[in-house]
Amino acid sequence: MGMSVTISAATGQDAEQIFRLQYLCFQSEAALYGNYRIDPLVQTLDSVRQEVATDCVFVARLGEEVVGSVRGKVTEDGAAAIGKLCVHPRLQGHGIGARLLRAAESALAEQHGATRFRLHTGHRSEGNLRLYRKVGYQAVGRAKGDDGVEMIVLEKEAGAYVATA
Repeated sequence: MGMSVTISAATGQDAEQIFRLQYLCFQSEAALYGNYRIDPLVQTLDSVRQEVATDCVFVARLGEEVVGSVRGKVTEDGAAAIGKLCVHPRLQGHGIGARLLRAAESALAEQHGATRFRLHTGHRSEGNLRLYRKVGYQAVGRAKGDDGVEMIVLEKEAGAYVATA
């Protein structure tokens, strides 16, 4: 009998698992861009701990193992910046990323008053772009990351829930 994946708010005890999972998950993005200095790979464990303590962070668990995570926080313009969505490679393609996004969006809107959501992904990250479009995000611009990677900026209004992945 298999276990089901549950989504919940992260706790300080999850920070190390999030840190390790993020490092594993973003290897494929780094390879896609030939850049192993992207933010998720150079972020420190202390910085992840700080985000878990102050931001809206959700995890997906399979038993005791953290197999996915996402972070968000409301910015000065009322939008919620969502980032570092990751799902363990062995569990990708099963809707976990969409469930994590929904959890973060709901909490950011209901508890923090976010009126829209904004995220970004690398311009070559077709799988990410497909997921974000499927759950209602639309490209609104481009930006260059601190690491030099060209990013597509996507947004959607709060309450604009679409089909799940």
